[in-house]
Formats: sequence, structure tokens, C-alpha cells
Amino acid sequence: MSKTFLITGGAGFIGSAVVRELNRSTEHTVVNVDKLTYAGNLESLADVEHSPRYHFVQADICDAKAMHDAFERFQPDVVMHLAAESHVDRSIDGPAEFIQTNVVGTTVLLEAARTYWLALKESDPSKAEQFRFHHISTDEVYGDLEGTDDLFTESTPYAPSSPYSASKASSDHLVRAWQRTFGVPTLITNCSNNYGPYHFPEKLIPLMILNALAGKPLPVYGDGQQVRDWLYVEDHARALIKVAMEGRVGETYNIGGHNEKTNLEVVEAICKLVDERRPDASRFQLPASSLITFVSDRPGHDVRYAIDAGKIERELGWTPVETFESGLGKTVDWYLANQEWWQRVLDGSYKGERLGVLT
Repeated sequence: MSKTFLITGGAGFIGSAVVRELNRSTEHTVVNVDKLTYAGNLESLADVEHSPRYHFVQADICDAKAMHDAFERFQPDVVMHLAAESHVDRSIDGPAEFIQTNVVGTTVLLEAARTYWLALKESDPSKAEQFRFHHISTDEVYGDLEGTDDLFTESTPYAPSSPYSASKASSDHLVRAWQRTFGVPTLITNCSNNYGPYHFPEKLIPLMILNALAGKPLPVYGDGQQVRDWLYVEDHARALIKVAMEGRVGETYNIGGHNEKTNLEVVEAICKLVDERRPDASRFQLPASSLITFVSDRPGHDVRYAIDAGKIERELGWTPVETFESGLGKTVDWYLANQEWWQRVLDGSYKGERLGVLT
């Protein structure tokens, strides 16, 4: 049965992957609500923009009237809340914006959803019974792991380290409170680090790919031994849709890629792929790895994240399709083949302003 998905932040990296996946593999209708901050890029949705099952609303999730109007107009069956400020370094430089979007914005959206859901219970009880509010969060809310074998589970205590992760932890708690106190049918997922096509170039993997292609330094924090679990974004999109459609109300599901790598290992793997695949390999005399530069570690940098994704596998049958090697290869190939997309991000023409995102 076809449903209507209201997706906040659908022009962002993960959100756009979800929109594309829903349009490609289902008959569902998608309503993309996005403020279009610097990280929102409608060019990432060129494949779906003319679909009759796709609608775009430019609005801020902190705007209560705009959110209520969107619910009233489109009558969604599922809300997937991805809109968030998400870059740790930016949260250190300016925490207030993260509190506003991630905490206040989530509260506004929850209230709009609650009002809509309560009205549905009166007007269309069967639709109200099927309604879901799916909040997408991060493994960074758990802080870091001390041992080399420990994994984050859905019951791991929260211990956020950065203003970003603290704001996401706050939003997770709000979602659980709206479910416990008001009965709103919510779901939460906490994911590991995503990577893949259409990733904004301030993040580690695209930054390293593009800097390596340009022969620029590849800045690595500290000694590069921080460990992350890497999840290919299209695998994540499939998992999110699975949870939204089949997850149990009130539950949390951790989503990971089963790919633990140190930051240095990631950068070295990128260097090897760029050396093998860049079309102008003769442009540089030295291998890309010679561009690696160690820089001062960032404040409060967590040492290790790793997800136990056993629950979503046991209950919903989801496992990632991509290994880190296959996903990274696809990612490098995508950036090599889509220079126009990332060049318009780098020169700011996708927004009409220049962005200095490469070091």
C-alpha cells in the first residue's frame, strides 16, 4: 500500500539518499521539507525532482506554522526526521545553532506531529494506528568506547562529548518523552559514520578525495588512530526505510556497517584508490599518501565508535550490502565521475556564494 513520507532534511546527504531510494524502489510519495542551509543541495535530487511522487517544501523545522501547514497539506503516514546540524567542528565553533535546530527544531516538529496524530485519532483511527515518527540520530550520543572489543548497543548509556552529540542526545530524549508521555508512535535509529555519493566536502572522506585529486594536504587529526564504524549511505537509506515500515513503536535500532577503521586507515585507502583511478595520475610525481599531514587534534575528540547492529538484523532482517572496500571504491568512482556536482559546491555556485571548505 502506497504511503506518504514526510522527510525533514531531505536535501542533505543522508536525507537525499533516502528520498532517492524511496523514489527508486517503492511507490510511496515523498514530501521533502528542507530549510536549505549550506549543506542542503537540491542538485542531489536531480533524479527525482520531476517525479509526480515527489514534493519539495522549503521550510525551517523551527517554524511551527510551517510545520503544521505541511502536516495539514500532505497528511503524511510516516515522518522521517533527518534535519539537523551535524558537523562536529562547526558545533565547537558555534554551539547555539546546533541547539536551535537539533533541540528546538525537534521539539517543534514533535508538537506538530502530535497535534496531527491526535486529530487523526478522531478523524481516521486506522491511519492514526499506522502513523510513525522516525527520528534519525547518531552513535556519537554514546560518547566513546574504552576497550577494543566493546560495542554500542541500544542500551548503552549516553555520554556525548561535543555540542553536536549533546544536541542530538537531547533530541533523542525528547522523542522518547513524547512517546512515553503523549503516546506518539515513535522510532529512533542511531547510525555510525556514513559515506558515499553526494557527501558534502567538509566531511572526512569527500574532503580527502578532493584534496588528493587537487594535490592539497590531507589533514589528519592527532595521530589518526581514532576508530569509526563506516556505513555506506545507500545501505543506511535501506535500513531507515525498513525501520520506518517494520520497526516496533517505541524501540531504538542501532545501524552500523561492520567496518571499523582508524581515520588514518581510511585516508590511506583513499590515497591508494585515487592513485589507481584518477585520470591525470601523471600530474603529480608523488603518491597521494605523501600529502598526509598530521594536525592538532580537535577538542574532546572521541577515540572509538563501534556499533552492535545485531538487533536490526535479528528483528528486521537488515544487513549492509557493501563492505568498506566496495563502498569506498564506489564513492571514489562517483567523485571522479561527478566533478560538476562537487565543483559547484566548492565554488559556491549551487548557493550563489563561495564556500571555503577545502584546506
